[in-house]
Amino acid sequence: MAYFEIGKKSFGLFDIEKIKNKGLELSEKYKAAKPFPHIIIDDFISPEILEKCIEEFPEEADPDSLTFDREQERFKTGFNPDYLSPVLRSLFYSFNSRPFLTFLENVTGIKGLIPDPHFAGGGFHRINQGGHLSVHADFNHHVKLDLERRINVLIYLNKNWSEEYGGQIELWDEDMNDCVVSATPDFNRCVIFNTTSSSYHGNPQPVNHPKEVPRRSIALYYYTATWDGSRREHTTQFRARPSSADKVDWNIIFKELGDDFLPPILVRTYRRIKRKLGF
Repeated sequence: MAYFEIGKKSFGLFDIEKIKNKGLELSEKYKAAKPFPHIIIDDFISPEILEKCIEEFPEEADPDSLTFDREQERFKTGFNPDYLSPVLRSLFYSFNSRPFLTFLENVTGIKGLIPDPHFAGGGFHRINQGGHLSVHADFNHHVKLDLERRINVLIYLNKNWSEEYGGQIELWDEDMNDCVVSATPDFNRCVIFNTTSSSYHGNPQPVNHPKEVPRRSIALYYYTATWDGSRREHTTQFRARPSSADKVDWNIIFKELGDDFLPPILVRTYRRIKRKLGF
């Protein structure tokens, strides 16, 4: 039985009474997990809605789609929920609702979680055959909303996925010495974890499905109104695994070094201008 039941006639609606205490059941396990607070939940929601996600998964990029093909992100495309059917939009909007936020607050212990109505970087993700996402820590500041990023929620849509097909999610320790957790992106598996500047994760093993089926997932990000403008803002921080051919992103490194050496007043002014112009 799915952890959260969603009726066939109410796709996208969580039962408020059933969901509000679920997080408390998992809180201790979540907080004690290594290498950083996280939890993996199988059979997460009613499979009917995820079947609908597979059935209607976009084939073509939408106006807000971003496609990456570089050393750190290969053959990866994101799709914004606002361009999906009403049924699937209702699901994504429900992930931004109070019942689901209450569940996340209870399981993580982080209060005052704020969803992202823009789904910046979130929505549907697809990684095609041969693609991967290197180990990284996520950006820490939602510039448009001026919020601090706190939680990632990933829900996988891949049926009958074997380890040899690649695409496993990996969680690494802070020193990048050990992969502490490796899990296949199985259908209806949900992974929830804290996002910090050292919560290193990714799916660095290239997708290698015998029928060239892509790796598909739902990605959701949550924030709090705790951003302190004096803190160092950073974009995605890629890290190389030991004894691997992984590449760091030197463009990002050089840009952030420039920010560190420029006078703070110039950096703050530049960021204010970017926000006003909507960059």
